[in-house]
Amino acid sequence: MEFNDLIWDEDTKKNFDQMIEKVPGPMKGFASGKVLGVIATAVEEENLDLVGEKELVDGFFKATPFGFHGPMKGDFESLGIDYVQYGHS
Repeated sequence: MEFNDLIWDEDTKKNFDQMIEKVPGPMKGFASGKVLGVIATAVEEENLDLVGEKELVDGFFKATPFGFHGPMKGDFESLGIDYVQYGHS
C-alpha cells in the first residue's frame, strides 16, 4: 500500500501531523516516512479501511527508537491520546 492510498480518520490525521511537527527539523521527513510505512503495513495486513488512533499509536511506537519513547509519550499525552489502552506503557 502506498502512503497516498491511506484513508485517515480526520482527528487521527491531525494528530499524526502534530506528532510529526514535534520531531526535530532534519529528522521530520525520515520520521514521517518510517511511521507511515509501519502504518501502511498494518492497514494492509489487517485489511483496514481507515487509519485510526490505534494504528497511529502502534506506528509511532514501532518506528521510534526506544530511547525516544519517553518524549514521544509526553507528546501523545499533550494531544490527549491514551497510548496505554493500545498496550503500550
